[in-house]
Amino acid sequence: MKRKSLLALGMVVAMTATMMAGCGSSSSDSSTAASDSTEAADTADTSADAAAEESKGGDYKIAVVPKMTNIGWFQRMEEGVNDYNKENGTDYVYRGSAEGADQAGIVEQMLAEDWDAICVVPFDSESLAPVLEKAREQGIVVITHEASSMDPKYFDYDIEAFVNADYGTHFAEAISDITGGEGTYIQFVGDLNSVSHNEWCDAADEYFAANTNMKKLGRYETGDDTTSSYNQTKELLQANPDITAIEGSASTDVVGAAQAVDELGLTGKVAVVGTSMTSIARNYVEKDVINTFSVWDPAKAGQAMIELAIDVLDNGEAPDALNVEGYESLTADGTVLYGNARVDVTKDNMDEYDF
Repeated sequence: MKRKSLLALGMVVAMTATMMAGCGSSSSDSSTAASDSTEAADTADTSADAAAEESKGGDYKIAVVPKMTNIGWFQRMEEGVNDYNKENGTDYVYRGSAEGADQAGIVEQMLAEDWDAICVVPFDSESLAPVLEKAREQGIVVITHEASSMDPKYFDYDIEAFVNADYGTHFAEAISDITGGEGTYIQFVGDLNSVSHNEWCDAADEYFAANTNMKKLGRYETGDDTTSSYNQTKELLQANPDITAIEGSASTDVVGAAQAVDELGLTGKVAVVGTSMTSIARNYVEKDVINTFSVWDPAKAGQAMIELAIDVLDNGEAPDALNVEGYESLTADGTVLYGNARVDVTKDNMDEYDF
């Protein structure tokens, strides 16, 4: 597609050089012609390189499909896609629904729209998997995020902000430090089929079992909804006074949990740790209800998916690095790529990550 104009430019340069070499009979004329030809070729190479850089990915039809569109996390991702378009003169699409359950249907509809690449953050990996398989069969490049343990036949590449097991272990370590490794803990995930959320929780379970006396009460689904997290936390805390810690996976989980802990007067008695964002968690961090949360910038994650899609479309394979903060160096495990984008946020550094 975009390579056609560069090929044509190269052919013009070659024809010009040939004509100039054959016009004169004197050595002086030949020398002058050769020099002019070389200068023209150098100029063309420079112009071609500049054009390739300027139009990187510009001819491709790429979409980014979030889990859902109505929460701060994925609104931030949309900002990242919009910023990318402004900076690069592209027109990539951000498309989704307020309901995570709609995601598979949205991607299914897109299969008839001739996309070059679809970048998706799976909500329910089981329902989405067969749709992604169809996309790949149609020759659409599929880039996923937060889906490292999905069968690789469903994506070309998955890009992660970090190694998921390390992320979950970090939460368990933080909770153990706060609680002294004693008591009962509960876990929240956005969806019980969410790949990344369950990987984090599984890693935390392993750490607790090997290093503490803590017991697990259960893992509960919130639908990435603050109210659901709040209601379940309040009910569970009232019924189980031995709960000493809550691990949240969706960005909204710890916020809802913190609200319940705060209302029940359990601040300092129940540790609240997990994934979130300053824009929605600030109040409870400042009140010491949320002890710490971790985050990676969803705007950068969206941009990383786009950059990866372009590289795969251009070259047929993934690069070792992307020009996106947190993904400047990638570690590959088959077709899963890991960046280093995790940030651990507390009251002391929260203002540095105010999104």
